[in-house]
Amino acid sequence: MRRILIIGSGPIVIGQAAEFDYSGSQAARALRKEGYEVHLLNSNPATIMTDPVTADHVYLLPLTPDSVEKILSTQHIDAVLPTMGGQTALNLAMQCARKGLWEKYGVEVIGASLKAIEVAEDRELFRQWGEKLGLPILPAGIARSYLEAKEIANRIGYPVVLRPSYTLGGAGAQLVHSKAELERAVGRAIALSPVHEVLVEKSVAGWKEFELEVMRDKDGNFIVVCTIENLDPMGIHTGDSITIAPAMTLSDSVMQRMREYAKKLLLSFSDFAGGCNVQFAVSPHTEEIYLIEVNPRVSRSSALASKATGYPIARIAALLAVGKRLDENTNPVTGTTSAFFEPTIDYVVVKVPRWNFDKFPGANRQLGMQMRSVGEAMGIGRSFIEALQKAIQSLELRRNGLGADGREIQDLTQLLHGLEHPSWNRIFYVHDALLAGVPLRTIHKLTAIDEWFLHEIQKLVELEQTLSQHTLETLTPELLFKAKQYGLGDRQIAHLVGTLESQIYNLRKKWGIHRVYKRVDTCAAEFEAQTPYYYSTFEKDGEEEGVRFSSPQEGKPRLLILGSGPNRIGQGVEFDYCCVHGVLAARRLGYEALMLNCNPETVSTDPDISDRLYFEPVFWEHVYEVIEREKPEAIVVQLGGQTPLKLAEKLHRYQVPLLGTAYESIDISEDRGKFSSLLERLGIPYPPFGVAHTPDEAITLAERLGYPVLVRPSYVLGGQRMRIVVDEEELIEQIVTILREMPGNRILIDRFLAGAVEAELDALCDGEELGVLGLMEHIEPAGVHSGDSTAVLPPFSLPPSVQAQMIDYARQIAFALQVRGFLNIQYAYHQGKLYVLEANLRASRTVPFLCKAHNLPFVQWAMEILVGRKKVRDFHFPEAAHGYALKVPVFSFDRFPEVAKTLGPEMRSTGEEIRFIEDLSDPFFQELYAQRSIYLSR
Repeated sequence: MRRILIIGSGPIVIGQAAEFDYSGSQAARALRKEGYEVHLLNSNPATIMTDPVTADHVYLLPLTPDSVEKILSTQHIDAVLPTMGGQTALNLAMQCARKGLWEKYGVEVIGASLKAIEVAEDRELFRQWGEKLGLPILPAGIARSYLEAKEIANRIGYPVVLRPSYTLGGAGAQLVHSKAELERAVGRAIALSPVHEVLVEKSVAGWKEFELEVMRDKDGNFIVVCTIENLDPMGIHTGDSITIAPAMTLSDSVMQRMREYAKKLLLSFSDFAGGCNVQFAVSPHTEEIYLIEVNPRVSRSSALASKATGYPIARIAALLAVGKRLDENTNPVTGTTSAFFEPTIDYVVVKVPRWNFDKFPGANRQLGMQMRSVGEAMGIGRSFIEALQKAIQSLELRRNGLGADGREIQDLTQLLHGLEHPSWNRIFYVHDALLAGVPLRTIHKLTAIDEWFLHEIQKLVELEQTLSQHTLETLTPELLFKAKQYGLGDRQIAHLVGTLESQIYNLRKKWGIHRVYKRVDTCAAEFEAQTPYYYSTFEKDGEEEGVRFSSPQEGKPRLLILGSGPNRIGQGVEFDYCCVHGVLAARRLGYEALMLNCNPETVSTDPDISDRLYFEPVFWEHVYEVIEREKPEAIVVQLGGQTPLKLAEKLHRYQVPLLGTAYESIDISEDRGKFSSLLERLGIPYPPFGVAHTPDEAITLAERLGYPVLVRPSYVLGGQRMRIVVDEEELIEQIVTILREMPGNRILIDRFLAGAVEAELDALCDGEELGVLGLMEHIEPAGVHSGDSTAVLPPFSLPPSVQAQMIDYARQIAFALQVRGFLNIQYAYHQGKLYVLEANLRASRTVPFLCKAHNLPFVQWAMEILVGRKKVRDFHFPEAAHGYALKVPVFSFDRFPEVAKTLGPEMRSTGEEIRFIEDLSDPFFQELYAQRSIYLSR
């Protein structure tokens, strides 16, 4: 076995996100290190996985049996590894098996046998298999029609759960309480299953939910890597639940039974070797256990468990898949101990999901059995509450953490409703209800959240109440230290005592209350760790000190690269791609590269990537303390999207140097008024616009510009809260919404260029010359966000003179703003005139697409320019290519069946795929072009 095909997970959708880029990349690197030739099939251009640094051969093709056969017929593939690409890869492996492709080409399926995949994914087979092994399986039956479903439900008794077979992220799963509900739900559930069958299962909604991340090798050696506890009970998808590692309320007796059940199940799969996720429901009253499901692959939770423990599950799973035993692998964290051990951790990890319900007006926001979060953030602390605070600070919800920011809800009716009907903000409702005096038992009854967690949040609330009785003058070192141990940010403490964040910071420095940094080492410091993976906490003098760092390595200056935080619509894995390549390039250029990020799904938070990884919120207080500690030569803010860019102003104010484009230039590009003044001075056309601060100003301005107009707040990402309005009534509604959600934000109103062709350009600039990475034309008309448009490289209808004008305008803007590094400019071509819409002085979401389309390392080039090693003239920029490359957006509207699929100025796509075509007669292009306007809305 020399040549191995890894199947990726395709474009990011809700239920299957960047965690498979992380696992696939890690597996590919591990196998190449062992001497295997790695072939990788994936259609997602935004990932590190589909980069030449990851695999020997990358196939950017649709994930279909035809693509697989195309590879098998031209390459001598020995084995296929389908356990690294989520549900998509497993489903494709099974499709290919049913078509006889693996047998036809003599390809061995490794990692999990086809039988193991079939048993785990076919709900009825899994039930029969579990019962035969004597495992506690929920009473259930398989239905292929409403009639069959009704018979099973009547036999089991309502409520029941519907679970379609072979779906991801709980797609179509639903809790059903009556015959009428069943009739409405069962048709959709059967339709969503690729094999058109649904499991009708006894409901255990309200029970506690636990997960075990486990590994086994070919000889049956078995370990539990991590226990994970869901804060939210059964009935809420684990991907939409706050989760905690290690489990906090799990008794040893239940843990041992769960271990035995998981081991028995895994050992029953004769040809299984790798990582596996096993989910259990536990009665909160009797400790009765049911085995809910098993994923015979690395999962969303595997990425979380890897980052939580430091144990690289995907890497070890890949080595087990090719026949190595657990005891033959070294634990890469320590570098000396065996991988055949169960990690021990002396801290707590909390994952909090990130939702984007605001992108889908009219969506049912109640959480249930179908996953609808788009990303997640993870916090590491010495206690549950500290880790929870850090995770919430990482989410970028315009909240300073859990509570203590003046946005608490006080209406009792609203609080009780929010507790009983879980949505994205239920953790805030729990906090606010405790603050309002709602009894803890009432909250437990309404939420089914274990009382241990509620008691911990109660302690936080009591601490807040104590702090609010103090002023800056009466605050004591002991109380301030306790507040920091509870994870409260300086901003939260300042709010409670009625002062400024900077004054709390100064007080901490005066009293010597500072963060110490601890290492994530898999073994609770029992062995010396090699991995440079850190988190911060607060400890008293005399307690175990944090890690001490030496001065910079001789001749090696430091760079700190700020990551993009949790994935969300508008800022996805494409910015993590840029961060990873930025780190790798900095290291190749002789720098110590430091990474700060809080996303457990991504490659950037793999401790192998950087010289030091700080798993911390991309939140001012945490960022600044790392800067104080490390004293980097400069900070890189132009790779991680809008998240680090928003910190540029404060970094500038604190005299922290930015690598590349100066803050003053960033501010001009982000401030519509200043940017338009620049365009006017340069003689570059832009749509007429104005700035309003009140509804009255907005009405006057819109009348002057003429309807329809485009209305948006300033300094936002992904077209957030951007709308096309056609009359005064819609205008007032939009203004009120913006000012309610973003108080004090200025309102930008542009004349909308209806029917315009939109295009964009990406470039690199060194302050003297401009190098163009690519010009792209959007198939969809103006009014559809660029992230939701199909971008065609090179432009397919814009005249050469207009393309030359795009480059000329970009050059003028770049030189006027003294751009150093990346530049992205959006244009509209309307009635024979080219307008500039906006400029982004950072890497854009199209950079990875351009890297893949041209097969050129543009982020590496950018870093060489940023550190002054090379100039634009030293690189050969791409010229006319053969054919066209298409960046095609992918949506997750199926998660919101009550929302019509409409597109407008606010971005809604969750991912993208790349397609290559020879010419414009290609049927794929023709169909996209024919449908270009059908979803355009306001």
